[in-house]
Amino acid sequence: MNNELIKQTESILEEKDKLASLCNVIALLYEQTRDINWLGLYLYKNKELVLGPFQGKVACTHIPIGRGVCGTAYEKKQLLNVDNVHNFTGHIACDSASNSELVVPLLLDNKIYGVLDIDSPLLDRFTYEDEETFTAVAHLISKKLTE
Repeated sequence: MNNELIKQTESILEEKDKLASLCNVIALLYEQTRDINWLGLYLYKNKELVLGPFQGKVACTHIPIGRGVCGTAYEKKQLLNVDNVHNFTGHIACDSASNSELVVPLLLDNKIYGVLDIDSPLLDRFTYEDEETFTAVAHLISKKLTE
């Protein structure tokens, strides 16, 4: 687990303005994570996932629950580490350069608020350490969303 990244995330989330702190956390994660081409949040709103703060190319704005990697991770309330998105049934290709994807639910007390989504142009990019780090970060983001 990348404890330094988690500490930096905690520090940024001390900012009182929720949107400003989330935007800066996403910028930090994008800067500090190697070999990725997109990183951002999709937040639950009006029975779908809606694009939140992100870094990378223009993204899909709305994702139906249960569709694509993000919608599936949200529906199942579980992390999904997809080594090749082209083999994922129902994958939504917002950026054709993306080949692998890590999606972490934003969960707090078994209530889900959205997902943290990270895309990479590399196949099989995300490790168990990435899963641990981004799960810890997602927990911190979830706490901020409930303030």
